[in-house]
Amino acid sequence: MAADNKMISRRVVEEGFAQGKVELFDDLVAEDVVNHDETLPPEIPPGREGVKALAQGYKMAFPDLVLTVEDQIAEGDKVATRWTARGTHQGELMGIPPTGKEARVTGTTIDRIEDGQIVETWTNWDQVSLLQQLGVIPEMARTS
Repeated sequence: MAADNKMISRRVVEEGFAQGKVELFDDLVAEDVVNHDETLPPEIPPGREGVKALAQGYKMAFPDLVLTVEDQIAEGDKVATRWTARGTHQGELMGIPPTGKEARVTGTTIDRIEDGQIVETWTNWDQVSLLQQLGVIPEMARTS
């Protein structure tokens, strides 16, 4: 069961988000999934349709998006996935016009899975780093 759950989470990251195959969410994500990502834009609807909109938005903003699953740990009905995302900002993202800059961010997602579908998800990722790499906010000064 842990291996099956890990594969569900991996497919959502690698195929759904990175490749833009949002139709697979119909099978792998519950219609009423609860997304606990505090960085979600307010226009993202709840449930599966919101996950689809989020994936499509990132793919439009970063058409060359590559998401790499770095680690996965599964226990019971939960899967923790540590991932890295890379891409070139070529489309609007959260109201930010394309910058043409390459960016790399890391994050961790914990999915709760029931009956072969993600029913609840928590994601923490380095949004500040992304905004700094795109030149939207200044990098913090480093002291030596």
